Formats: sequence, structure tokens, C-alpha cells
Amino acid sequence: MWVLKTAAVAFGMYSALPVPRIEWNEKNMRYALLAFPLVGAVLGLAWRGACALCEWLALPALLRGAILCVLPALVTGGIHLDGYADTSDALASRASPEKKQAILRDPHCGAFAVIRLCVYFLAYFALCCAFAPTDAALWCVGLSFVLSRALSGLALTALPVAEGSSLARTFAAAADRRRVGAILAAVIGACLAGIYLHGGRTLFLAETCVLLVTAIHAADTARREFGGLSGDLAGWLLVKTEFWLLAALVLTPYVEKAL
Repeated sequence: MWVLKTAAVAFGMYSALPVPRIEWNEKNMRYALLAFPLVGAVLGLAWRGACALCEWLALPALLRGAILCVLPALVTGGIHLDGYADTSDALASRASPEKKQAILRDPHCGAFAVIRLCVYFLAYFALCCAFAPTDAALWCVGLSFVLSRALSGLALTALPVAEGSSLARTFAAAADRRRVGAILAAVIGACLAGIYLHGGRTLFLAETCVLLVTAIHAADTARREFGGLSGDLAGWLLVKTEFWLLAALVLTPYVEKAL
């Protein structure tokens, strides 16, 4: 029963899917981050179902791309995009780490957040339109949704949490950090193996590079710009990782042809 309650805590926090309301306590939250990648698995299934529906209705690529583009926001409720927007505002301020933390806590949306979100959705829409929904590609994109969440969860267990980041501190403090981190690292390894199996060596190398670059960049940004990780930064990391994993999936065939 505690397993279902733990999953309900994760889905209640990181998705807009209807789940029973569960009391947050130490037992339920200890392994809640392990259920976080399951949200990505559900999103991968949603993409597969949407592609099947679009094919059945013979919808044009632009309309299919629009549906795929909004699916992550619909499934998650936009919680990670909120972190991406807040972090974009904070980074653009060029202020001290303390001031940046205050910007993250500010509920208002600044100009830089709007600009970054517009650019993000335009680029993500273009990638969704270019996405070829083969069975192998659908497997790989589903695994990429799991990967981005496993990396975000791993960051919460491995990096120092900034002062004043109450939500991130709540999940990080409640987690069995060593065990949860080890399992999430194993999930990342399993997903990369699945991408190698379904997408081949070139895509495997591209996706691995995306994970390494985004993880190193996020760790450096959290330490240097904010004095530690926060919930908003974890969402920013997830959005960036998810975007570049899809970009690698879409662009790798063109790179292979050019070479």
C-alpha cells in the first residue's frame, strides 16, 4: 500500500493527472523521487497514443506537431515550465545569488520568462512537427521522458539544496538520498541501453552527450548563480534536458545522412 501512496505523492506533485489525495509524511516521501520517472513513462504512452490517433485520422503533420507540443504541459500541468520561466528571469537579472533566489520566489512573470517560453515553444513545436513517429522513435522519445525526470530527481539527491528552497528541500530531505540516487542512476543507465537498442549507436552517443552536458551545466549554474539547487532549477533542468533529447532524436538521422 505504501508503494501506491508513494506513487500518488509523486503524481500529485509532478503531474496534473487525477490521483487520490495522500498525506505527505516521511514514509510516503522517502522514495517519492523514484516514482517521478513514472510520470515520464505515462507521457511517453500519451505521445504514442496521440500519434496513433493522428495517423488514424490522417491529420496533417502541423496539427500532429501541435498536439505533441502541448501534451507535456497538459500531463504535467506546466509545473516544470514554471521553474524554467522563473529561472530564466533570475538568470537574466545578473543579480547576486540571494537576489536570484528572491526572483525565483516571486510569483510574477517577467519579460525574459515570456521571451524564453515563446522561443522554447516555437522550437519545440518545430521539433514535434519534424518528429517521425516510427515504432523505434516512439520507444526512444518515451525513454527520453523517463530520462529527463530521472536526471532531475538525481540532481535533487546529489546536489546541495539552496537556502530558502522549501519544496526542493522537503523532497531532498525526506528521501533516502544514497539509495534513491543509486536507483535513479540505474534507471538512467537502463534508459540509455534502451535507446541504444532501439535507436542505434549514434543516437545513444548523442543522448548521452545531452545528459552529460545538461547535468554539468545545471550543477555549475546552481552552485555559481544560486548557491545551490532549488525546485525551480530542477524544473529548468528537466525542460532543457527534455528539449535537447528530442532535438537529438529528430536531428540524428540528418547528421547520419550528411556524414
